Amino acid sequence: MDILSGKRLLLGVCGSIAAYKVAQLARDLTLAGAQVDVVLTEAAERFVGPVTFQALTGRPVHSDLWALPEDGVVGHVSLGAQADAVIVAPATANTIARIAAGLADDLLCTSILAATAPVLIAPAMNPLMFANPATQANLAMLRARGFTVLEPDVGRMAEPVSGKGRLPEPFSLEGEIRAMLGRASGPLRGRRVVVTAGGTREPIDPVRYVGNRSSGQMGYALAARARDLGASVTLISGPTALTPPAALTLVQVETALQMRDAVQAACVGADILIMNAAVADFRPATVAERKIKKQGEAGMTIDLVANPDIVAGFARRTDLFKVGFAAETDDLLANARSKLERKGLDLIVANDAVASIGQPTITLSLIDHEGVTPLPRQPKGEAAAALLDALVARFTRWQAARAATVQA
Repeated sequence: MDILSGKRLLLGVCGSIAAYKVAQLARDLTLAGAQVDVVLTEAAERFVGPVTFQALTGRPVHSDLWALPEDGVVGHVSLGAQADAVIVAPATANTIARIAAGLADDLLCTSILAATAPVLIAPAMNPLMFANPATQANLAMLRARGFTVLEPDVGRMAEPVSGKGRLPEPFSLEGEIRAMLGRASGPLRGRRVVVTAGGTREPIDPVRYVGNRSSGQMGYALAARARDLGASVTLISGPTALTPPAALTLVQVETALQMRDAVQAACVGADILIMNAAVADFRPATVAERKIKKQGEAGMTIDLVANPDIVAGFARRTDLFKVGFAAETDDLLANARSKLERKGLDLIVANDAVASIGQPTITLSLIDHEGVTPLPRQPKGEAAAALLDALVARFTRWQAARAATVQA
């Protein structure tokens, strides 16, 4: 189930030209299954009207501190008290100062005072206002109280200046909301997960390389799902054409050796490694410094050497739950079982390479030491969710078995 499904979100919108971005965010959160209650400050209504948000959320829009809701509950506390998460976006310098001071002079500030759920503050303002020591002190105070403060983007502002103060795009805001909800109640909260994705490119010369058709779709979907389940995620990605998920750590690499080094560094203290990347088995023995020229009709021979088996290097790590992938063109289950044992994995995910690499849908079989669990063909995002749910169950049992072994 999507982590946003059924969640009650309080979305506070302040007076900033960036308020137009939040209309898209409200729509996206609603389409994901959340109940979004929008609170507009008096200044916000000068930029985006309540009719816009009501049409996008299907919910009444609130602004009056003294209005009584139809259910009779005291309106100035019920919105905050009933929320699963509170988001203030865009958060202006004025509203940030008032929240930090604990004021209760409008509906948004009052609702935040009554909220026990996690709160996300997304500042958006002139770069000079954002950099002002007063604003920074207020944000530091909110962080100390447990608020999540999202750093603004750097770029061109509405006025003819550039700097740090732009509201992040709705995609990034939604990712931060998902991560915040996951950290509050997800089954992987407090866990560190490393996910690899995409293919590697092994250079032949400055313009050519040995590679494969991996799109990275599955790895990116797995990283996003692990984030939604509460994990602190490091995504190590080979070259792809995808937009990385928000609210995680992205490490971009190109070659197998670079990926090996990045995985080894990221797995220090990690709980789970999901090795989804299609790492090249071989690389050219030598790399030409200049582009290799065609010599008439003569062919060319490239000597290849084996790349290291990255996941097999963690076979002795008994404190790391290791998940591998087997993309095969023949004898799928037999080859996958062999890799499970040979590489010291706790779970291996098998798929038909021809039918899945670069495609939007995939058929998976989950294989561990207890047997095989087939999954139906489905979009890679849904397959990633099903895989992560199955992984959580296995990881929980694996932890219990480890604890019992230690006690014995």
